[in-house]
Amino acid sequence: MSRDIGVIGCGYVGLVLGAGLAETGNRVICGDIDKEKIEMLRHGKMPIYEPGLEEMVQRNKEKGRLSFTTDIPSLVRQSEVIFIAVGTPSNEDGSADVEHVLSCAKVIGENMNGYKVVVVRSTVPVGTCDRVKEIISGLTSYPFDCASSPEFLKEGDAVADMMRPDRIVVGVESERAKAILIDIFSPFVRSDNPIIFMKVRSSEMTKYAANAMLATRISFMNEMARLCDAVGADIEEVRRGVGADARIGKKFLFAGVGFGGSCFPKDLRALLALGEKTGVDLKIVKAVAVVNKEQRELFVNKIIQRFGENLRGRAFCVWGLSFKPNTDDMREAPSIDIILELTKRGARVKAYDPVANENAKKVFKGVSEVEVLEDAYKAAAGADALVLVTEWGEFRQPDIPKLKEAMRGRIIFDGRNVMPVEALQEAGFIVIGIGRGREFLPK
Repeated sequence: MSRDIGVIGCGYVGLVLGAGLAETGNRVICGDIDKEKIEMLRHGKMPIYEPGLEEMVQRNKEKGRLSFTTDIPSLVRQSEVIFIAVGTPSNEDGSADVEHVLSCAKVIGENMNGYKVVVVRSTVPVGTCDRVKEIISGLTSYPFDCASSPEFLKEGDAVADMMRPDRIVVGVESERAKAILIDIFSPFVRSDNPIIFMKVRSSEMTKYAANAMLATRISFMNEMARLCDAVGADIEEVRRGVGADARIGKKFLFAGVGFGGSCFPKDLRALLALGEKTGVDLKIVKAVAVVNKEQRELFVNKIIQRFGENLRGRAFCVWGLSFKPNTDDMREAPSIDIILELTKRGARVKAYDPVANENAKKVFKGVSEVEVLEDAYKAAAGADALVLVTEWGEFRQPDIPKLKEAMRGRIIFDGRNVMPVEALQEAGFIVIGIGRGREFLPK
């Protein structure tokens, strides 16, 4: 049945969630205290780039199922089910800052007008839902249930992950709330993928454990790539051999310059902080974080080995600025560390990204050595080398004659092992990848 649902927070998580819930026939109000963001959404403009999201938002607005507000108290009063989907940034000690989540709990408690299910969608440390429940119960005599349902969205593929998830995890304590959440989530799992019910604390922990496992696979393959370089093996061949093992699988086995974004780095820090707090030494999680940081440094070292420590007078083109393809998200993107390290050594950088240029301009504002351009080949003009950081599809088959004409040098540092090596060799380029065991010289 159609339900009245409120979503507090209109970022990546909340906006995709709200649009997805409206798509299945619910009446959804998305709320945020950011007035500018809400005005953008009311006028049909997206505050984030996510393929397919704009069309889904617009469709459900026109149907009258999706609306936006800054009036959070009104959202609470009009909703039977309220999802909390606000940010949980890192504190200085790496722990997750849940103050925004707890502030939502306070507003909900103050505006209760009947039974409600409060669902924490944000990634939060174990025990946060208990705190939410305590705050609300201290402010109202109305009955309510508090549940946890962490998101497992991949930026760049979030709409598909929302509409066709491989599983939905729900931590819930009461049968009443469970029945309501089954009703809400069932349309998303019609292909028999499961809704997995568990204890609330287990649900909170599941999100961190999943992200830590995925990050571990990436760092493990990056470490194997280092070894491949040392012994003359090729990580791309190794990846295919390892990924063919059904016990391991093919996903998250690509070597590169490391992961970034708003989830993996932040969640690893939060796990490590939780380990510190509870006296559990998370040795593997520590190593994953260290390897990821070092991978960016090792990539820059490949450039230094070719051009020397002093890069003054050198010009580099960087392709790919967002932390991954199909998003404009620059949070903790590897490109930032790599570009700043090059400029620190005296280099000038021209950069290009298919959708993240505006966010990149904000990141590098004030760094006079960095210019962000709207055309990939103009960014390559006069470059001594091309540095590929993010594996956008358009970089897999570049216009090689045009690239050759634009560049001053003939060296490509492929940080994702995606460029057409043989064609570039034929055109006279040197291609240096990650863990390939050798440099690919011109033919």
